[in-house]
Amino acid sequence: MPIITLENTITFAISVSDRHASAQWYIEKLGFELLYHIDQAGWSELQTKTKNVTLGLGDQTKPVPGNAVPVFGVADIVVARKDLEAAGVEFDGETLVYEGMVSTATFYDLDKNALMLAQDLSDKG
Repeated sequence: MPIITLENTITFAISVSDRHASAQWYIEKLGFELLYHIDQAGWSELQTKTKNVTLGLGDQTKPVPGNAVPVFGVADIVVARKDLEAAGVEFDGETLVYEGMVSTATFYDLDKNALMLAQDLSDKG
């Protein structure tokens, strides 16, 4: 039995130097649909052609290619993090909270691959 329960969604987060230009590229080249830009959080999200799979674009001055991070949705990030930490899972820093938007926590697998939990704090979540 798993330690936490994941929702039936996944976001692949990548770092980009210009979210708006990158979003337009994904729209024009791959037919993705823009869901939103959250400029104060440096984040944009697009719906891919696959149900419940989104692409998140995060601002970074010098993005490094090959930096995709799977982001798994959870209903309660505080409980999920506590349970994973109790099982010996290593987290990177504190849980970040963007009020009214999202709460995220980065953690690592056995090989130090970065993964992320996210709880939707918006009205739709």
